[in-house]
Amino acid sequence: MTDMAGASGAKGPDELRRQIERTRSQLGETVEELAGKMDVKGRARARAADLRDKAGAMTVQLRSSAAQAGHMAQERATKAGHRVHDGATKAGHRFQDGATKAGHKAHDRALQAGHSGQDAATGTGHELEHKAERSVPRPARSVVRAAVRHPRPVLVVGAAFAVAVVVAWRYPKK
Repeated sequence: MTDMAGASGAKGPDELRRQIERTRSQLGETVEELAGKMDVKGRARARAADLRDKAGAMTVQLRSSAAQAGHMAQERATKAGHRVHDGATKAGHRFQDGATKAGHKAHDRALQAGHSGQDAATGTGHELEHKAERSVPRPARSVVRAAVRHPRPVLVVGAAFAVAVVVAWRYPKK
């Protein structure tokens, strides 16, 4: 041992004790490292724990990516839905405008036709009134004019007269 102590250059017993302690400490660490390398179960457990941690981290990352992709797809679908809705609204407004214009045209044509028919009827009525005045004897002309101007009372009076004639004919006095 003295050869060893001399070879390493120890200068006294205290120095030698420190070197021995250092060597023991290094030897203990080396033994622990070798024991750790020989502990297959422990190394397998450590490796499994590392893999579980990595798998957990990847799961979190995949879930985050899937959620982000889902949000993007939802956002795109919402935008597409808005575009379709806007297009349908515009098409509906165009259709409504066209229908309104067509309705206005039909209304105007109906008014024109109504006015034309009314004008024709008025003209025919005036023509018939003049013919009736000329063909009726003078004393009855005022009655005919009144009948043409106010046809309802004349119809009521005429119907009452017709009923009276039928009753008189059906039930003669004995």
